[in-house]
Amino acid sequence: MLLAVGLCVLVLCLALSLALGSRPLPLSTVLDALFGGGHGRDADVVTGLRVPRTIIGLVVGAALGVAGAVAQGVTRNPLASPTTLGVNAGASFAVVTAIYALHLTRPVEYVWFAVAGAAVAAIAAQAMARQSGDLDPTRLALGGTVLAAVLTSWTSALMLASRRTLDEARFWLAGSLAGRGLEVLTPVLPLIVLGLALAFAVTPALNTLALGDETAHALGVPVTRIRVLGGLAVVLLAAAAVAVAGPVAFVGLAAPHLVRLVLGTDHRWLLPGCLIVGPVLLLAADVLGRVVVRPSELEVGIVTAFLGAPLLAVLARKAAR
Repeated sequence: MLLAVGLCVLVLCLALSLALGSRPLPLSTVLDALFGGGHGRDADVVTGLRVPRTIIGLVVGAALGVAGAVAQGVTRNPLASPTTLGVNAGASFAVVTAIYALHLTRPVEYVWFAVAGAAVAAIAAQAMARQSGDLDPTRLALGGTVLAAVLTSWTSALMLASRRTLDEARFWLAGSLAGRGLEVLTPVLPLIVLGLALAFAVTPALNTLALGDETAHALGVPVTRIRVLGGLAVVLLAAAAVAVAGPVAFVGLAAPHLVRLVLGTDHRWLLPGCLIVGPVLLLAADVLGRVVVRPSELEVGIVTAFLGAPLLAVLARKAAR
C-alpha cells in the first residue's frame, strides 16, 4: 500500500517535470505531444527537452537511492553514501582531468572517465579500510571521506589552472539534468542494470549483516563477499549516475532514511522504496530549480545540496548520540 502511494507521488513528479519549466505548459499540451502527435514549439520542448531530462532524472535518482541504501547497509553507517565513500569525488576528478588534458567538451565523451574514476576511488577507499585482511566499515567511511577531500582539492586545482577547464566543467560539477540527451544515458544503462541486480542479490544478507559481523558469520553469511559485492553495486550505480548527471549530492544519503521512516529497516522493502523515493527527490529538486528563479534555473545539484545540508546536520547529531 505504501509503495503504491510512493508510485503515485512519483507519477506526479514525472508529470510536473514534463509540464513545468521556464514556461509552464498545460497538461493537455503535454499529453498531446506525447500521445497525440502534437506539433509546434511546445511539442518540441516536451519531446526534445523535457522527456529526455525526465527519463534521466528517473534513472539517475533510482541509481543514487539504491546505491545509498546499499552503502549504508554494507558499512552499517547511517551517514554513508556515494559522496562520503569518495565515489563522487573520484568521478569528478577523472572527468575534470579528461577535460583538462584531452579537451573534451560533451558529456557523452567523458562518461567512461567518470566511471573509471569512481571505480578507482572506491578501490582506494576499500584498500585504506582493510585491516588484517578484513574490511572495517568505520575505516571505510573515514577513508572515503579523506579521499573525497583530497580529490576535491586536486579537482579545484585543475580548474583553477585552466580557464577553459573551469568553463567546461563547472556546470557538470554542479550536477544537472539539463542539456543531456538520451544518448548520454545509453552507454551506462548496462552498468545500472548490473548494479541493481547485485544490490537486490545481496539484500537478504544485508539484513543479517546489520546484526554485526560475528552474528552474520555465525549464521553462515560470507561477510567479506557480501561487502565486496555490495561495494561493487554502489560503484556501478553511483558511477553511472555521476557520469550522466554530475556529482549530485544527498539523494543517496536522504532516500534510504526517508524510506526507513515509513517502511522500516528491512532491506527487502528498503531497496524497492529507494527505487521510488530516489527519483522523487531528484525530480522534485529539478522542478524546484526550474521555477524558483524563472526564467533562469538552478542546477539540481545546487538544490539538493541546499535542502540536504540540514538533513546531514540532523543525521550527524543523531549518530553522535
